[in-house]
Amino acid sequence: MKKLISLLQDRMEKAFQECGYDNEYGKVINSNRPDLCEFQCDGALAAAKRYKKPPFIIAEEVVEKCKDYKEFEKIEMIKPGFININVSKDLLTNYCNRIMNEEKFGCQMYKNKTVVIDYGGPNIAKPLHVGHLRPAIIGESIKRIHKFFDNNVIGDVHLGDWGLQMGLVIEELKFRHPDWDYFNENFDGEYCKEALFTVTDLEEIYPCANSKTKVSENATEEEKEKANEFKENARTNTAYLQEKKRGYYDLWKKIVEISVKDLKENYKKLNVFFDLWLGESDSQKYVKSMVEKMKDLGILYESNGAMVVDVQEPNDTTQINPCMVLKTGGVSCYQTTDLATIMQRQIDFNPDEIIYVVDKRQELHFIQVFRCARKAEIIDKDAKLIFLGFGTMNGKDGKPFKTRNGGVMRLENLIDEVNRKVYEKMRDSKEYSEEEKVKISKIVGLSALKYADLSNQISKDYIFDIDKFTSFEGKTGPYILYTLVRIKSILNKFYENNTIKENKILNPVEDIERQILLKISKYNQILEESYIENAPSKICTYLYELANIFNSYYQKVKILKEDSERLESNISLLSLLKRIFENGIELLGFEAPEKM
Repeated sequence: MKKLISLLQDRMEKAFQECGYDNEYGKVINSNRPDLCEFQCDGALAAAKRYKKPPFIIAEEVVEKCKDYKEFEKIEMIKPGFININVSKDLLTNYCNRIMNEEKFGCQMYKNKTVVIDYGGPNIAKPLHVGHLRPAIIGESIKRIHKFFDNNVIGDVHLGDWGLQMGLVIEELKFRHPDWDYFNENFDGEYCKEALFTVTDLEEIYPCANSKTKVSENATEEEKEKANEFKENARTNTAYLQEKKRGYYDLWKKIVEISVKDLKENYKKLNVFFDLWLGESDSQKYVKSMVEKMKDLGILYESNGAMVVDVQEPNDTTQINPCMVLKTGGVSCYQTTDLATIMQRQIDFNPDEIIYVVDKRQELHFIQVFRCARKAEIIDKDAKLIFLGFGTMNGKDGKPFKTRNGGVMRLENLIDEVNRKVYEKMRDSKEYSEEEKVKISKIVGLSALKYADLSNQISKDYIFDIDKFTSFEGKTGPYILYTLVRIKSILNKFYENNTIKENKILNPVEDIERQILLKISKYNQILEESYIENAPSKICTYLYELANIFNSYYQKVKILKEDSERLESNISLLSLLKRIFENGIELLGFEAPEKM
């Protein structure tokens, strides 16, 4: 099903062609002056130079040719050569009725495309904090949008479960529990199946271990030696993991198991679900063959003890340093695991795209990795590697969001704080039971958190204002949900004692009805733009604008007090609006309560 704007463009292209001009000048766009018209065509301005005619002459010819086209209710030339367009009522209404009968609102599907989305990126043995919020929320929404367009989508959490951090955790466990069987070289029995520690223990252990590797400027030689010894032991533990040494590797697997269980519970609170729970460790088996391939291609060379690949390109305006594939001594680094992971995904999924939802400050790292992957031929030449760098969530002071005492806030604490704010707004209401208030506050709180994040462009930093984002008015998640619940309430009231013969929307009578149909007609266009551009913010803006129009419609039109034919049209319209809002918030990753 073609988008409405495409149908209008077909007509404009034909008109330009019939007037003797190239049809490329018939491009139609949404009006940037909706007070004057609904759509516009600026092609005459561009055509004027080529055809050496004043633009208004070209525009007048085209407008004259279009006057017999039934698609236009109004089409006129505005000097110096703009063409303003209003769509006909019949076309607008018929188009919305077609949307109503389409399962996916008339969107063009993109089947058989395989897309891997790398988002989340939490570290094992560490709690989720506010820094993990954006990649989880953005990645989940992009995954849902791609699935809506019938792509084969694989969402991978890509755990930080390897490297020195794990060696540090194991060294601290060894320091505290030297008698554990895991550290007994002579033990050949089965290790304890029950966990000897909890996720809370792990969350305290890593920072403790890491602090033991740090020394102050005034540290004694003994303190420095002790810190170095602890770090060297941690490096040895890391080597043991890479060798899959018995005991150490088994302990690591237990750490991962406990951490992943906790991570899944916390991500579930965000309505975020991954298809794969793979980590950096899963790519290790590909490192050797990847390095050998780079050597065979002659692109890998030694530099200051490390093995690197040049990724500088002729048109670069700044210096791009070589990509480090292995550190001194053949030790893996972040680039190693990211490259090996690309190789793994190519082998496992043969993807058309791999999308990375990561902090925008990592852009240089991914430029190096992507270029190296291309040069090493570990990714198909036609596959896209897409970096979606997100900005930071800041406090009202403009600095990265912190707790009141200046620490990094745990994600579950932030979720609880947002839910509490919503609950406070409902606390005095006698309409709901206490149980309902708690349940609704969690649903609405999640909408506040997700909408606040997704309504911004991904690359932009934004200020987290809990009072603003939990408001039931303005561009917020709660406002969107309030509008949807209002629509559902009207429909429920109607269907208590009524049925309708046919789902059909009639031509608009009031201007506000025309506005709402025009907005509905653009939903498939917005969905396709969100998909192509990986931009959930477009859906956020659309839902907010649609909610504003509907609430004006609700104030001006007596929805349930019309004559029978008009009443059925109103109910059909509301049923379509309900579907659009429910689909939109599902793509954003939250849902609506039955009442609020």
